[in-house]
This record gives sequence, C-alpha cells and structure tokens, in this order.
Amino acid sequence: MAERVVLSVRDLVMSFENDEGERVPVLQGVSFDAYSGETLVIMGGSGCGKSTLLNCLIGELRPDAGEIRYHVDKLGEVDMLRAGAEQREELRKRIGILFQSGALFNSLTVAENVALPLREHSYVDPAIIDIIVAMKLQQVYMLPHRDKLPGQLSGGQKKRVGLARATALDPSILFYDEPSAGLDPVTSASIDMLMMDLSAKLHVTSLVVTHEMDSAFRIADRMVMLDQGRVLRNGTKDEFAAIRDARPPALGSDLERLIHQFLNGNSRGPLTDSEGMCEYEKILNHGFSTTVTWGSN
Repeated sequence: MAERVVLSVRDLVMSFENDEGERVPVLQGVSFDAYSGETLVIMGGSGCGKSTLLNCLIGELRPDAGEIRYHVDKLGEVDMLRAGAEQREELRKRIGILFQSGALFNSLTVAENVALPLREHSYVDPAIIDIIVAMKLQQVYMLPHRDKLPGQLSGGQKKRVGLARATALDPSILFYDEPSAGLDPVTSASIDMLMMDLSAKLHVTSLVVTHEMDSAFRIADRMVMLDQGRVLRNGTKDEFAAIRDARPPALGSDLERLIHQFLNGNSRGPLTDSEGMCEYEKILNHGFSTTVTWGSN
C-alpha cells in the first residue's frame, strides 16, 4: 500500500440546529488520512456522524470548521472548503459515489444510467460512450441487463449498476455509503468481493461508510471508528481484529472494552450497561485525553 495521502481531514466540526434553536454537535474534531490505493472503512453505530461526515467529504454539506484536502492526479492539492466553483467541479469528476439505495433514475435504462456522467461531464463521442458503458457493466457482471429499467432489478443488481456508474469517469477516489444495506448475507459478500476486485483493477482509493462488521473486516485495509462525532480509534484491520478477538479482561483500557463491545455486537458492555451513560461518558472523556491512533497516522 503506497503511503501517499489522497485525502486529509483535520479537526472537522459540524453541528445542526434543533427545534429549540440550539446547535447540536454531530462531528467534533474528526481527523484522519486516506492513502492511495487503500480501502478505508469509516464505521460506527447509528447516529455517530458517519453519514454527515460522508456528505461533508463529497461537498453536500459545509462543516462549521476544519479542513478537507484532496491530493489527486492532474489536480494536485484541492482545499475542498476554499476552492472555487470550477476547481470543485473538476474535483467532483475525480470522485465516484455509490449511494446506499443505488440512486438510479427509474426512467432510464441500466445503460443510460451508467452513461449519464459521461454525457454530462465529458466530450466523448456517443459511440465511444457506448463502448465505455459496455466495459463498465461488464466489470460488474451486468452487461446482459443493459436494456432493463431499475424497477426490473434486484437490490444487489441495483448496487452493481450504481457501482458501474460511479466508475464511469475513472475516479481517483470511490465513496461507498452503506453498500451492504438491505442485502442478504450472500449478496452482501458478493458486493464486497466486487468492491475489492475493482479497487485492485482500477487502482482507486476507497472510503466505505458502514456499520456492518462482517463486511468491514472483509474489505478494509484500515479502519476509523466514530462515536458521538469523534474518532475513537484509527488503525489497521489487524489492530481492530486484535481488540475484537480478545477476552475483555485482557484489554488494556475501558475505551478498548467499549470498542470490543461494538465490534462483537454484544448486548452488555460500556455502551449499554444499566449503570447508565454517565459511565460511558467517563470512558469517552478519558479516552480522548489519551492517544487513540496507532502509529503515526
């Protein structure tokens, strides 16, 4: 894995206004790097800030504070929050996104959905577009379905078409929003294998937002775990696996026991103990006064 940073996030803060007019924090100082060619999994429970983070990274939301810097081929460094409209538009062409639902246009055929980014953002001849579309659909094993409408596809097939569309412009970075959501275990595993295959063939950096642990450990090179809008831990898959597989008494800190509970889906532990969330807050506050990142990342 090349140690070239393609995305650098620093001290990202985001809050939303509630019904009482108060600002509620959702992201609280999130920092991490993504490296060229790796698959980085952003994981955490419901409401931890994963989706908000993803929407900030792709420019759908503007954070209150912090930095988002991309380092992509042909563009160099792009400061997402300070770039002009033209530079942001060029950056978006280097980013592919697989949305949770697939987000296909129901009135367009499979082939037309995949062709859309090419027709909107390139000057390629229509005959060449048809060839590219066929290649992209072949990569996800959906070429025989090119003339179908999305309503004629299964959930897994929609994800495959969405992935073909996400790669249409040969992006440098692929974002996946809960790619296993709504899929049975076998289909989920097949989508995971397809993601890994495409990452290797296309040499792209992948950022995957998920709370599905089987999928996360299958596809990840490194992992970032969020909770309450903060980074609990940033490390390799093997380092997280060591916590997951350890016996709780052997873990070195309360924070590691909290992570252990989440990774294993246990009903008892710091996240859910009947003693209440006060103890949970103590663990978090103690954890964030210490180093929670392995290595120098």
